[in-house]
Amino acid sequence: MPTTTDFLTYTQWIGTLTLVCGVLSILGFIFKWGIRFRLVGITGFMGVLTGGLFALSIVPFTRTVVPGAVPFSLVYDNGGNQTVIALPTTINESQLEASLRQAASDLYSYGRLGGENNQLTIRARTVIHPEPGISKPLVVGKISRSLAKRDDEQMTINIYKERLAQLQKGEGESPRDSSEG
Repeated sequence: MPTTTDFLTYTQWIGTLTLVCGVLSILGFIFKWGIRFRLVGITGFMGVLTGGLFALSIVPFTRTVVPGAVPFSLVYDNGGNQTVIALPTTINESQLEASLRQAASDLYSYGRLGGENNQLTIRARTVIHPEPGISKPLVVGKISRSLAKRDDEQMTINIYKERLAQLQKGEGESPRDSSEG
């Protein structure tokens, strides 16, 4: 992933190219070239690109990495206050908690609509196969966090231990099915 330093370098190059286009536009008007208005449009577009790259060079990119979190896939997201993630059936309690915290960090956005309680609820589920040919989704935990604060210290985590115990009994899915959501 490009860093803010990379974007600053890109800004310098695109900014230089924008100035060159601006000079060409001025020359186009002085010498009454037929493409002078196109050059103005190109210069304006290049100015917008330069501004965007400059903005990306001053905004730090941060991504919180929670130790112990396992990869998850997003199964459902209403764009507001409800999401569901899928986890492998081989997950244990500490990995589940770390994965829920990772999802809460990754899925947080100022643009989400929180409803009446302004909370984002993320449910973690896996798929078990109690009998051959039968699949059953099993919610193993959930986390609720505030949508008002980026760093929410008041997150509530619920881990359903009795459901996790079902996974350890061998009622889970086969490893080849764990990537399906």
